[in-house]
Amino acid sequence: MNISDWRMLAALFSTQNITQAAQQLFLSQPTITARIKKLEDYYGIQILIRKHRGVTFTPEGEVLAHHAVEMLHAQRKLEEKLNNMKKQVNGTLRVGVSNFFALNKMPKILRLFKEQFPNIECQVVSGWSSEMHRKLLTNDVHVSIVKGDFPWKDHKELLYDEELCIASPWEFRMEELPSMPRIDYLTDQNMHTLIEEWWYSHFEKPPYINIYVNHVETCKEMVINGLGYAILANLVVKPYPNLIIKTLFDSKGQPLTRKTWMYYHNESLQLNIVNAFVSFMKELNVKEL
Repeated sequence: MNISDWRMLAALFSTQNITQAAQQLFLSQPTITARIKKLEDYYGIQILIRKHRGVTFTPEGEVLAHHAVEMLHAQRKLEEKLNNMKKQVNGTLRVGVSNFFALNKMPKILRLFKEQFPNIECQVVSGWSSEMHRKLLTNDVHVSIVKGDFPWKDHKELLYDEELCIASPWEFRMEELPSMPRIDYLTDQNMHTLIEEWWYSHFEKPPYINIYVNHVETCKEMVINGLGYAILANLVVKPYPNLIIKTLFDSKGQPLTRKTWMYYHNESLQLNIVNAFVSFMKELNVKEL
């Protein structure tokens, strides 16, 4: 097998679907099918079992797929080591970021970073903070920027914290919330738990949720258009002065906040590109971007 075969098997193993793997690799489905057949003939095994939707790997196929993933990791480490030996800030930086950060902060950060280090490339993946935490644990990214606290024994830097608030298109009293229409949205478990604990420490009745959406940005637009109130981070609605915004407070009278952290492995600082990015982020006022 060569590196092209490793990438193909890794993509197939992660998607379990020839069509999706072909799209990911910019290949045609017949090309992938032909290359799988060639590998099967070479090793004298069956790699895939085709189903009505997608594919399943045989036990022998799984062994090859795991080997492909390991070889891709080894190849990536080799390339990083060789780039690092040049004593220049170049190569590819892999960063995992939460959805909100990817939309609202990361484009500006990457523009500023590339202005200082024009020879670098960046691979950015976004998703729930819990997913980005897992990607750092499995070394799929060099740095993860996530919201909330996760188990972590290595290095992390606090980028900023943001207050949680109620944003409403109309004036209201806090005791009216259970009877007011609320717009809720899909979020990670940490944020969901934070909001739930605050709610049931103040009210006995559950909230009146009449709209549920997939993204916080959609939720924000619903609030702006007068369809209900929402509980979210202040930074999401800060640019909209016409909204009525009230900060949430904990049982000690302190504003309820959510922290955004930068997590990374200490050993990854040996890579010039990671060291440069971490230093850059420490000096940057991320919250005000």
